[in-house]
Amino acid sequence: MSMITTSAWVRRGVAAQFPTKYEIDEEEMNRISKLARMQLEDAREDLSAAQDRTNDDAGKKDEDAMDEDDAEEKGRKKGAGGKKADDDDELKEYDLDHYDSDEVDEDGEKITMFGNVKSLAYHEPNEEDPYLVVPEDDEDDEREELQILPSDNLLLAGKVEDEVAHLEVYVYEDEADNLYVHHDIMLPAIPLCLEWVDFPVGKAAEEGRATGNFVAVGTMEPDIEVWDLDMVDCMYPNAILGQGGADAEANGKKSKKKSKKTKANDDFHVDSVLALSANQQHRNLLASGSADRTVKLWDLNTAKAAKSYSHHTDKVCSLDWHPKESTVLLSGSYDRTIVAADMRAPDSKARWGVDADVETVRWDIHDPNYFYVTTDSGMVYRYDVRNVPATPKASKPVWSLQAHDSSVSSFDINPAIPGFLVTGSTDKQVKLWDIENDKPRMVVSRKLEVGRVFSTTFAPDSEVGFRLAVAGSKGVVQVWDTSTNGAVRRAFVSRMPSLEGEVKERMVGMQPDQDESDDDDAGAPDTGAADADGWESMDED
Repeated sequence: MSMITTSAWVRRGVAAQFPTKYEIDEEEMNRISKLARMQLEDAREDLSAAQDRTNDDAGKKDEDAMDEDDAEEKGRKKGAGGKKADDDDELKEYDLDHYDSDEVDEDGEKITMFGNVKSLAYHEPNEEDPYLVVPEDDEDDEREELQILPSDNLLLAGKVEDEVAHLEVYVYEDEADNLYVHHDIMLPAIPLCLEWVDFPVGKAAEEGRATGNFVAVGTMEPDIEVWDLDMVDCMYPNAILGQGGADAEANGKKSKKKSKKTKANDDFHVDSVLALSANQQHRNLLASGSADRTVKLWDLNTAKAAKSYSHHTDKVCSLDWHPKESTVLLSGSYDRTIVAADMRAPDSKARWGVDADVETVRWDIHDPNYFYVTTDSGMVYRYDVRNVPATPKASKPVWSLQAHDSSVSSFDINPAIPGFLVTGSTDKQVKLWDIENDKPRMVVSRKLEVGRVFSTTFAPDSEVGFRLAVAGSKGVVQVWDTSTNGAVRRAFVSRMPSLEGEVKERMVGMQPDQDESDDDDAGAPDTGAADADGWESMDED
């Protein structure tokens, strides 16, 4: 069984055309050794603590039991003498007393470890060893396999497969209708959120790079890992934000992950990281939300927490920086409230309330005076940030929509067309919406064979802005070109004339195993009218 819990796009032209193969130099070896030593010490502490608990629970054995054990041991030793003699007889045929003696060939010459040296291939002193040099053709083939074209997108997917967590880095070739895994990265725990970062981190910053291609990963562990996407087969992240991070890595100190200090604090998270949001104006700032109920503001220059905020009384599950006011952060929580606060003056904040646990929060990129909230009860709300309620219970949305029968686990806004939204749900459906004039209308409802939907994200580039990546509990990604859907074209043609006419619908991705498909979709509800290809759609025009 496998599932994809989170995904994120990387815009075109950002990735290195030829990613670097990971090589271990002396400096990197020292860094890895320090990290490995910290992990080993943590493991020893865990083992020692477990042994102490076992000894305390077991207590002392009574004397009768000990005498019985001693008697059995003596019996075993007595019987071992006869067995040893039998073993000696069996080993005689191997002549172990002379195992290291040199054998002699037919001419009476000794046969050495390398046999007849004259038959071995050799090369001149100034020539390269043919057995150690990779042929140029093979190098060219490998280089071509790793190549990422400027017209390609990267698509990142946090995946759990057979209890192993990793990040899959896909290449999406739009013109060729091709999606494939370029490389993957091992993760320490189940991934929960991803955020692409262009700010150089760790070793990349030391090398003087001005920009980069990185991803921050939040998992069930409290630390945030930052990985270089232009490096293939890398063993350790470029930076770790948290208790096992910068100071411990630099000094080789023990990470103390199992220390007694487990309460929320200003320096690091102590529970799962559920949300990440990178600041587009202040590129060195990364916000994180955690199950420890805090929001942390990280400075990627130092890999340390610059600020910590306690705006919520339950898990912080979603974050989003304001598109224009670069210091204003929107946060949503399981305490059923949404907070908009200026990070420079966090005590001055606005709070809204909803009737169920918050799933996602998002500023409207086309009109940042508004923001959206989705909830565990299947609702979508649109709020005006200028209309701040006296109390959270007095919150009045611009409109509310019962989008799904179960949790709206994912949500996104199309970057090309204002009012074009997508929702994904644990009811296994993906729905596209038109909210023109604040009148929400469903355009399409589909099941894309990904199981329970955990992620729906539009591509960030204007050229492929209609491409929608959908992933979920079946562990597969589907990329749907929504601009080729007939209902979408009719709904939005007035806002984008290029959608005039009908075209063949496009979908790219991997299909789940048939067994998983049958099990996962058993008894799934159907809504809307079925098309000829088995998809569901609704067009109200």
